[in-house]
Amino acid sequence: MSRNDLTDDETDSAGISRRDFVRGLGAASLLGATGLSFADDGMDGLEAVDDPIGSYPYRDWEDLYRDEWDWDSVARSTHSVNCTGSCSWNVYVKDGQVWREEQAGDYPTFDESLPDPNPRGCQKGACYTDYVNADQRVLHPLRRTGDRGEGQWERISWDEALTEIADHVIDEVQAGRYDAISGFTPIPAMSPVSFASGSRLVNLLGGVSHSFYDWYSDLPPGQPITWGTQTDNAESADWHNSDYIIAWGSNINVTRIPDAKYFLDAGYEGAKRVGIFTDYSQTAIHTDEWLSPHGGSDTALALGMAQTIVDEGLHDEEHLKEQTDMPLLVREDTGKFLRASEVGLAEDADDPDKVFVMVDADGTLRRAPGSLGERDGQKDYSASIELDFDPQLSVERSVDTDEGSVAVRSVWENLTDELSQYTPEVVHEETGVGTNTYQRVAREFAEADAAKIIHGKGVNDWYHNDLGNRAIQLLVTLTGNLGDPGTGLDHYVGQEKIWSFHGWKVLSFPTGNVRGVPTTLWTYFHAGILDNTDPDTAEKIRESIDKGWMPVYPEEREDGNRPDPSTMFVWRGNYFNQAKGNVALEEQLWPKLDLVVDINFRMDSTAMYSDIVLPAASHYEKYDLSETDMHTYVHPFTPAVEPLGEAKTDWEIFRLIAEKIQERAQERDVEPIEDRKFDRTIDLTTIYDDYVRDWETGEEGGLVEDRAAAEFILEHSEETNPEGSDEQITFDDIDEQPQRFLTAGDHWSSDIKDGEAYVPWQDYVHDKNPWPTFTGRQQYYIDHDWYLELGEELPTHKEGPENTGGDYPLSYNTPHGRWSIHSTWRDDTKMLRLQRGEPVVYLNPEDAEERGIEDGDTVEVYNDLGSVEVQAKIYPSSEPGTIRHFFSWEKFQYPDRDNFNTLVPMYMKPTQLVQYPEDTGEHLYFFPNYWGPTGVNSDVRVDVRPSGGDTE
Repeated sequence: MSRNDLTDDETDSAGISRRDFVRGLGAASLLGATGLSFADDGMDGLEAVDDPIGSYPYRDWEDLYRDEWDWDSVARSTHSVNCTGSCSWNVYVKDGQVWREEQAGDYPTFDESLPDPNPRGCQKGACYTDYVNADQRVLHPLRRTGDRGEGQWERISWDEALTEIADHVIDEVQAGRYDAISGFTPIPAMSPVSFASGSRLVNLLGGVSHSFYDWYSDLPPGQPITWGTQTDNAESADWHNSDYIIAWGSNINVTRIPDAKYFLDAGYEGAKRVGIFTDYSQTAIHTDEWLSPHGGSDTALALGMAQTIVDEGLHDEEHLKEQTDMPLLVREDTGKFLRASEVGLAEDADDPDKVFVMVDADGTLRRAPGSLGERDGQKDYSASIELDFDPQLSVERSVDTDEGSVAVRSVWENLTDELSQYTPEVVHEETGVGTNTYQRVAREFAEADAAKIIHGKGVNDWYHNDLGNRAIQLLVTLTGNLGDPGTGLDHYVGQEKIWSFHGWKVLSFPTGNVRGVPTTLWTYFHAGILDNTDPDTAEKIRESIDKGWMPVYPEEREDGNRPDPSTMFVWRGNYFNQAKGNVALEEQLWPKLDLVVDINFRMDSTAMYSDIVLPAASHYEKYDLSETDMHTYVHPFTPAVEPLGEAKTDWEIFRLIAEKIQERAQERDVEPIEDRKFDRTIDLTTIYDDYVRDWETGEEGGLVEDRAAAEFILEHSEETNPEGSDEQITFDDIDEQPQRFLTAGDHWSSDIKDGEAYVPWQDYVHDKNPWPTFTGRQQYYIDHDWYLELGEELPTHKEGPENTGGDYPLSYNTPHGRWSIHSTWRDDTKMLRLQRGEPVVYLNPEDAEERGIEDGDTVEVYNDLGSVEVQAKIYPSSEPGTIRHFFSWEKFQYPDRDNFNTLVPMYMKPTQLVQYPEDTGEHLYFFPNYWGPTGVNSDVRVDVRPSGGDTE
């Protein structure tokens, strides 16, 4: 028997109890400090030891150390958070408890010339065990008893919870309000089975699935505008292939910790690293050069750099002629592209009005190959953009059309006119960056053999984020830095793309008919903000909805009425915490919801404002998959321990809800109803049978367990089970070791190649397939009426909305922080110990001194929308005039239960509401997380004062 096995009063063979032993250790420490021994103290039963290294009694204390490195089992798992890391971890279990985790470190190497892909992880993942047995862990179903947000709960049984939910859902569906039922959960790549669990049920109910990538301000709208693609990035290992890297608003060392080694190692290989950040960030300190533009001026800086590249003739003409819309002709009278149908060049095209015109070296009008009018839909690889003539970039002339003579100019001429506005004086005035500095960086970027921009959320948070995206993208296009190792624009914000796409899609949406909604617009609409926005934006929002460009649910009924949303399921996310304009959300939207159900392993802000909270399994208690676009591997979650308390996996929870709905529907003898929008019947009396049926094979009950759902995804995805190949990745394979995907599906723009890091855009740059845009090229000119009206047909710099939040002197930013991933770990003790333990704002010393604020003071940050009480931190690395409040602190961590978003209004940019072309939308069309209005976190004005100061 070791001393650890004794109770406090039991004794061992020497007559020493556990209490005496511990007391003796304390005495030994004390007496050792005075030079006395146990013998001097006259303690019975203990002998003085002259040689502590040799053989002597009472060596069982060594078990305290040995036991620390002893375990009963090891499981492979990871962390299901909205993070691009996707890191494989070993989880150690002893006596039925998770007590330690470590990076697995067994990713197979695919390219010996690149740094080892192992290990992957960060300090957050290293302490996820804190959540498994945390005080805030939800262990039983809970029903709210007080007001939402009060924190008053009663414990109920699973059957009570399931019955209450089921009866409410049945009432809504039978009343025809199935489109008033919403499901919100983010990023499928981080755990696609858990994502699919609720999405599958909502889909079967005829409910609404919410977008998330745009809602979080993570979606870069410039990429669908210019490249016709949500986002596509090189995996981070490719950074090492670059000769020149610009980290632009992407704080890699904070938000990409598992991948930062590639950025740092590239420097050792001779790559120059430039950081473009408003503050002297944790990444900027590791760059060779740091540029600090004023907040929101990234567009002006990028266009100034583009002007330098063009003015000095450093652009890649061959790339621009073949791969972009620069040679296409634009009418000067309407601002629209000249169509081939107007000049008699497209008689044999399927849609002559969607074929465009170039001018060859001899001055002859030629139709541009690969335009949408010559393709069968947006992504048709049977066409080609390869040229058999040499088009002119610079064109300014008249052409004869069926309407008469029309003056035209090439996109290139229009672009060079736009760029000519960004003189060194203008760029310096707008950005504060030195002329010689930005011009030299532009020149070096253009002349590098392989140059890359790592683009982050720092640009996306602003109102004109689409213009910022387009301007930064222009730099890689002008220089031809696309489609080759070490090149490109890599945008990693959230695990936005899922590799095993088809398997996930058919698991999540078995009917094939999806009511998807842009969450920003849905929240804006139902929180009453539409009535309080500026008239032009409100008019465009209504026009977009009326024309069907952007959907809002519940749908308007035949009598002109539109019901309010009534039901919301939230799982794997923290919608309430992320809500821009959360005052309006709390006061206007939330009261409309009759039932809010949160499926959660911890009490977060959304749980606090829910009606029923169901206890979910932690990440170490379930089966699932983990994927990211930052690497090309898939690895699993496996249960290290059984779910704590009465917790259940997401898949089991939604399966049980489906089972209870079917049971109650049969008891209530409800009739199937016809879906108003889709050709299907919603039958609640069979919904459980439909939930667990494998719709691909027809196997009844094939998807009862979450592991079976994970295997379903692997089996039905091209990336893990390629058609026409004997190779297949199974769940057992990834449990043994992470596996590199076998191929890339058609939602990626390159193949996966053995021995090479994944690099996007090769389908277009090398294979000459049309880009999935209106013109079939990288498209910088958008001739949609709204873009022309607003003067945004080309990338251009614009100031953001004035006095948003009021006329206050400080700019307010809410960037991602080091010590949490969104709100996960914001309440973790270990992470709080590494910072100040409470919400903090970062102030430049000049701004603090002007207001009489010292480091550590409690201050009030305020504007016309509200105020929050926080601690002040003096931050010399910040530019004057900006206050930073790293986001995702939970509402209950503030004295008044407001939070960082209390000061942020909700507003949308109309250009992100369009369909283009307007008749079909085959370039820009609403699709969840591909195209839709983004949330906006910056362009907000505030001030700060010592807490308790004068409010006047």
